[in-house]
Amino acid sequence: MAAAPVGRVGDLAVEVRTGSSFGCTRPNTAPLRSCWRSLADRSQALPSHASFTRQRIAVVGSGISGLSAAWLLSKRHEVVLYEADNRLGGHAHTVQADGTAVDTGFIVYNEPNYPNLTALFAHLGVETAASDMSFGVSLDDGALEYSSSNLLAQKRNLVNPRFLGMLLDVMRFYRSGTRDARALEADGGFCRLADYLDAQGFGRAFQEDHLLPQAAAIWSASLRDIREFPAGTFLRFFDNHGLMLPIDKRPIWRTVAGGSARYVAALAADMDGEILLSRPVRWIARHADHVVVEDGAGQARSFDQVVVAAHADQALAMLARPSAEETALLGAFRYSRNRAVLHRDRSLMPRRAAAWASWNHVGRRGVQGEGGVTYWMNRLQPMEGAEPCFLSLNPDRAPGEVLHDQVYEHPLFDGPAMAAQARLWSLQGVRRTWFAGAYFGSGFHEDGLQAGLAVAEQLGGVRRPWLTPKPSGRIFLDAPAAAREAELVA
Repeated sequence: MAAAPVGRVGDLAVEVRTGSSFGCTRPNTAPLRSCWRSLADRSQALPSHASFTRQRIAVVGSGISGLSAAWLLSKRHEVVLYEADNRLGGHAHTVQADGTAVDTGFIVYNEPNYPNLTALFAHLGVETAASDMSFGVSLDDGALEYSSSNLLAQKRNLVNPRFLGMLLDVMRFYRSGTRDARALEADGGFCRLADYLDAQGFGRAFQEDHLLPQAAAIWSASLRDIREFPAGTFLRFFDNHGLMLPIDKRPIWRTVAGGSARYVAALAADMDGEILLSRPVRWIARHADHVVVEDGAGQARSFDQVVVAAHADQALAMLARPSAEETALLGAFRYSRNRAVLHRDRSLMPRRAAAWASWNHVGRRGVQGEGGVTYWMNRLQPMEGAEPCFLSLNPDRAPGEVLHDQVYEHPLFDGPAMAAQARLWSLQGVRRTWFAGAYFGSGFHEDGLQAGLAVAEQLGGVRRPWLTPKPSGRIFLDAPAAAREAELVA
């Protein structure tokens, strides 16, 4: 097998080798395995917490991971929740557009793929409403336009060979994707999405005019970054979310009535603990018998344990003297910065109103062309009678009638990130420190919630007040944690 480029996981080189029927590559993770073994051998790795005595616990970050962990831990322990922003919720961010509640971060979920979020909303009595998840594409100033609900929004698509070829590849992809996902997982190698698509003969039209724009909208990532995604993970996500199914058999997506801020408020109201807003954490110092958290105001407080529920790179930056394992695993994750602009400018939508959809990719054809996604919020959330309202990610020009401007960061799941993700749980409890975030899974709300709840249960001896068949089915647990969870739901 010929040697391929060398990637990096933190400070550790990962050699990648070719040699797969899918045109894939296989990482040499021996350097990481030795690092992980040294961690597993440590006597202080995971405290037994057999008696689960009441502890004083700091939780850093109030996104879905931190807020859920703090909420559940507060049922038995003393909890202090730190949040750098002046509001709770992280990506659950609702703003007012002329008196109408509009979400700019977390917007939709579905019940089959978000079981814990569905159960949490039911537990808190959060009202939800059905949403619409149509997808539209507009390329090269309207030269090509279509939507999932109106393929012939542009009449000449019917006689466009490139478009018709794209549709044939769409059908082939949805027929073969589930099978290929299983084969890629069984193969065990790392395969870039770009290599998989090329090896399987999917045309440029399918890649550039459909799949890559759709995936870029889902993950809030560039077309270039999407091509670097692990193919197996990508296909499994599409399969698990029903995106391989015919349109009429796909799950119904839902949104929080009145905006996601309502569930954030309900969760915070049900939490017994101290909440500190506008308190960024400067550093976290771990000692043999306690942890010290110092905030941006210079106030240092002592705790028995700390849960760092921030992005992986932010978590690493907070740690005073991080270990080699923390540096390697947390440092493997890269993030993309995405500007989300809420506005009323119709010119950032497809030129033909017939091609408008809930999610719209508007840009140039090809990987180099990039582009951005614009959400038609009136179709995604209950906004009866409201003026047209749009949310654009990374617009290539300034929209008119701007209502709100916000920057979010999203994890990028490339090869080094996926190699590290499988071992993240081995960091839990070491030096009284725990980690949670959507980066433990696919980067979505259910992933962050599963990570927060699993940490709270293992650390605090508490149980979420509902049962689901696979409570942590979207994140990586280590073998002992997975076994404990399996016993609880058996």
